[in-house]
Amino acid sequence: MAATYRTAPVRTAGDPLLAAARLAGSARFDGHVVYEGPDGYAFAGGAAAEFVLRSRTLTRTAGGRTVEEPWRGDPLEPVRAFLDGLDIADWRAYGWCAFELAYAVSGGGTADDGEETVLAHLVVPRTEVRFTADGAVVRSLDPDELRAVAALVAEPAPEPAGSGRLLAPGLAHGAAHYEQAVDAAVGDIRDGRLQKVVLSRYVPVDEEIDFVATYVAGRRANTPARSFLLDLAGLRVTGFSPETVVEVTADGRVASQPLAGTRALTGDAGADRARREDLLSDPKELHEHAISVKVAVDELAGPCKPDTVVIQEYMTVKERGTVQHLASKVAGRLPEGGSPWDAFAAVFPAVTASGVPKHAAYERIRAHEPRRGPYAGTVLTVGADGSMDAALVLRSVFAQDGRTWLRAGAGVVEHSRPGRELEETCEKLASVARTLVARG
Repeated sequence: MAATYRTAPVRTAGDPLLAAARLAGSARFDGHVVYEGPDGYAFAGGAAAEFVLRSRTLTRTAGGRTVEEPWRGDPLEPVRAFLDGLDIADWRAYGWCAFELAYAVSGGGTADDGEETVLAHLVVPRTEVRFTADGAVVRSLDPDELRAVAALVAEPAPEPAGSGRLLAPGLAHGAAHYEQAVDAAVGDIRDGRLQKVVLSRYVPVDEEIDFVATYVAGRRANTPARSFLLDLAGLRVTGFSPETVVEVTADGRVASQPLAGTRALTGDAGADRARREDLLSDPKELHEHAISVKVAVDELAGPCKPDTVVIQEYMTVKERGTVQHLASKVAGRLPEGGSPWDAFAAVFPAVTASGVPKHAAYERIRAHEPRRGPYAGTVLTVGADGSMDAALVLRSVFAQDGRTWLRAGAGVVEHSRPGRELEETCEKLASVARTLVARG
């Protein structure tokens, strides 16, 4: 008999952002994910089942039993098999996928450089809270935990504890190397080796940050498409994603949200309007965006029913924290019996964080950058009903193994200028750097 969640509706008071943050900051769970999707915030705590895909082995835990084994071939096949075989009714999984998962999905290896690395980590939570406009619904496989969490959620949540001191990391780290990489990529593009590549750079943060307080401060200061706060197996990430990689509803509707083309937001209405007009008329930015949308259309045409892929929005402008982007939305519909993982495999990684064509872009990224890990990968949630929501991991801060860092990139095309692309990475980094809260 399948394990079944017990459910408790709760009338809440106060800000659901603070309520989700308080759950994440409690010592009750040994791992957690907060995910802000189209329907609001969700919190996942503990692990009733867990799947970790590494570059050579995988570990699956369910029903109190853990199995570790090697894998070969399609890396998404064991993920699907694990989730499809769960003995948990109405499960919902949360987790993340590394950018390097794309190399394995495309058949190009895993780029582990001799060191086994995590490509994907998913958990089906022991306890889940989904916040709505009317309150919250708490689900748990543990009746005692259900009562305790429901009582906690019913109470107004305070501001997160912390020093409140904002950090100001230097954003010019690696600037000269980055400009050289952009210049080399422009040469490759002019030689016909590819059309576009997104190159990123790493910026260390010297002090330890309070991830919960940073999430609250960052969410209030940003206008993301999705936001997330994750702590799993020693990896901590909080971010304010400007776009989704893929969205799949339970009835098979699929959408992807490519953003490409950037200008700063300053808060000065006149200056920002002038930048918006410049963005909408800049040949370099229009070209970069157009080729990204074309790739998104071609990719979704694979898993979707014939003649269902359409561009629902084209070159609108979305404001995302400290920047404004050219944005489009491409949509389609899966055939009967189609899997959300088919759509995921077709579009991952986002073209706006990799390049055109993707295989050629991977070569340049591997040549110029250290391993990306979660950066430009995805934080996602996927349900037993066939739904999936996968946020592109940008505008984020990361911590693991005693290191804390930021990362940002820019799309390089034939007419790119190294100095401008460097400036663009600074504009994007600022959206997170300005709200980093030091750990007290």
